[in-house]
Amino acid sequence: MKGIKSIELILWLLIITSLVISCGEKTNSEADTMAQESDHPSLILTKQGIKDIRANLGKVPIFDESLEATKSEVDAEIELGIQVPIPKDYSGGYTHERHKRNHLIMQKAGVLYQILNDEKYARYIKDMLFAYAELYPTLPPHPQTRSYARGKIFWQCLNDSNWLVYTSQAYDCIYNYLTEEERNTLETELFRPFADYISIGNPKFFNRVHNHSTWGNVAVGMIALVMEDVSLLQRALYGIKDIRLDPNEKDNDGGYINKDGKIGFFANLDEPFSPDGYFTEGPYYQRYASYPFLIFAQALQNKKPELQVFQYKDSVLIKSVNALINLSDVDGEFFLLNDAQKGMSYDSRYLVSAVDIAYKFGGNKPELLSIAEKQGNVTLDDAGLAVALGIKNGKTKPFIKKSIELADGANGDEGAVGILRSGDLELVFKYTAHGLSHGHFDKLSYSLFDEGDEVVQDYGLARFVNIEQKGGGNYLKENKTWAKQTIAHNALVQNETSHFEGKYDLGSQHHSERYFFDSENESVQVASAKEVNAYPGTKWQRTMVLIEDPDYENPYVLDVMRVEAEKANQYDLPFYYLGQMMQTNFEYSKLEVPEILGKSNGYQHLYKEASAVSKGGNLKLNWLLNNKFYSYTFVTAKNDEILLARIGANDPEYNLRTDPTLILRKKNTKNTLFVSTIESHGTYSPVSEFAVNAYSNIKNIEVLLDSEDYTAVQIDTNNEKSDIFIISNQNSDKDAAHKLNIENKEYTWKGPYLLVEKN
Repeated sequence: MKGIKSIELILWLLIITSLVISCGEKTNSEADTMAQESDHPSLILTKQGIKDIRANLGKVPIFDESLEATKSEVDAEIELGIQVPIPKDYSGGYTHERHKRNHLIMQKAGVLYQILNDEKYARYIKDMLFAYAELYPTLPPHPQTRSYARGKIFWQCLNDSNWLVYTSQAYDCIYNYLTEEERNTLETELFRPFADYISIGNPKFFNRVHNHSTWGNVAVGMIALVMEDVSLLQRALYGIKDIRLDPNEKDNDGGYINKDGKIGFFANLDEPFSPDGYFTEGPYYQRYASYPFLIFAQALQNKKPELQVFQYKDSVLIKSVNALINLSDVDGEFFLLNDAQKGMSYDSRYLVSAVDIAYKFGGNKPELLSIAEKQGNVTLDDAGLAVALGIKNGKTKPFIKKSIELADGANGDEGAVGILRSGDLELVFKYTAHGLSHGHFDKLSYSLFDEGDEVVQDYGLARFVNIEQKGGGNYLKENKTWAKQTIAHNALVQNETSHFEGKYDLGSQHHSERYFFDSENESVQVASAKEVNAYPGTKWQRTMVLIEDPDYENPYVLDVMRVEAEKANQYDLPFYYLGQMMQTNFEYSKLEVPEILGKSNGYQHLYKEASAVSKGGNLKLNWLLNNKFYSYTFVTAKNDEILLARIGANDPEYNLRTDPTLILRKKNTKNTLFVSTIESHGTYSPVSEFAVNAYSNIKNIEVLLDSEDYTAVQIDTNNEKSDIFIISNQNSDKDAAHKLNIENKEYTWKGPYLLVEKN
């Protein structure tokens, strides 16, 4: 028996040895394949991340809820089957929305396959990709010809790039599910031709600094990382080197395609972002561009950590997420700077991804967890799990939005956005660079929010995004004729002409100059800026003050704008209040038939409904919005005109909103001063039908002094209290000492301004 057992043992040893040798031989022949398999997925999901996710399933509520919601969505799409129609529509049309839906669902199906290990998700992606591999080689450029860079699946290369950014992630997730032959087919018939078309085939789209090219660079870079194609990755990071573009050529929005020759992903990190993380196109487009910037950074960190992309430009990508959150109101909706659609918020899928990535790769800042909680979901990847675990483990701290100034320009020296916050009020003061092709001609404009409600508005863009009935979901012609023009904003207009004549060539060369920003004292916060280029021979300084005073129910705004010119002009200052007018303290003549206010520069889109001529002194507008009362008190000179107007003229297709405005007009005036206040006061209850504190608390505003060096304003309340605000017009040094005599009373202070109660 012992002999038999010894023989059996020897036989087993021989078998094991044979297997080891066999495995060793297989390792020599399959080493590369096995090593390659270990590298997938590796863009937004990693091998370790998948293990961690699986180990925590059922234990982390926000992740589990996000997973279940995604699973339900994807399962429903799988039931519908594969749909890859011949492209023909603009945004909002069936083919556009179907292809957009396809790439979103493929990306989600990819993470589901990795997390749940359910083959149906991989099979769905595979079938979809092979349908595209069959379709794509047959496609000419998209039949809709509006774009300067037409795509094939979509009407513009921008959307084609969106498709590839998402689809690359899906391909990464099922890479090992596919055979080598299948991968070769997809890469040969679909992915490489796709990447070549949006780059080499469309260099005007790919080789520029713009959110368009960011998407293009990242699309090529993401698929390059999956395929481990070094040449494509270099193209994505540094652009196409051997192509020269006309520096004077422009895109559909009137912006230069490549004025300075800068190209590639890193150039798009260098140029549009300021050191504070502000994106020069404004928060609406920063929200859109945040996804490719951060998703590619995440992939590069996982695949090419030596590039240290999250440390690039002093961690500007991480800063950009913080900046973007600060550029939203109390409800998380982004302020309307440049082209922007009302209602866009950090609940956008782009910002869910941005917040999660910034948390994981930016030092696990607990304040971001509170934003993720408000968003209510996380991404199904390593970053999303990190956020979900942080929330579960009680690490959340509130993200407190305070007053903040965010510099504009690559070096932070091209103006800024100042945000003053006090109580429920948020004042957004814009003194930036133009903002590339999405910029508006609105130097030193502002908007005001109360508890997240826009009270004094910026119009935003003239577009119904992805609504086919309105211009195929694209920009409407009124975006140029109205929304970009100066008169559409709360900004100074000279001689009924927009800033820089409404010409991008001129506007893009200049920026406003910050004078000072001070939010250290919660009782009085000030932002001041100057503009000297918008109108040759005219310069002006605007100072916005947010004042918290116990004699007022809520904080109030003081607006002081000083204008100096070489010759007499007509000045218009619009005030775009939202709500229902309650009362004015001046008599006006209402026209039986509204008149069109002007012929161009946006004036052709305004109806003049009523007018008045001032006798001098203070005039007042009182209005109601969302059951809250507001008052606008403004100083006038004798013969100043007041125009009550409404948007909507020359708008045959009803593309514009019919919002009201009050315009203060000064004719034949050289140097002048505009001074006004905005109060939030009182409420109305439609249930009790009581109006409480419905009237302004300001009795009078008086200009005490206006010289080259100083401007002083006195504000009197109904209870006989008076405050005096003084600003130094020439010296913004916070340590500079000032002495000024006004009406036989001496005022001394340090810094660029003083707010003091009059004795």
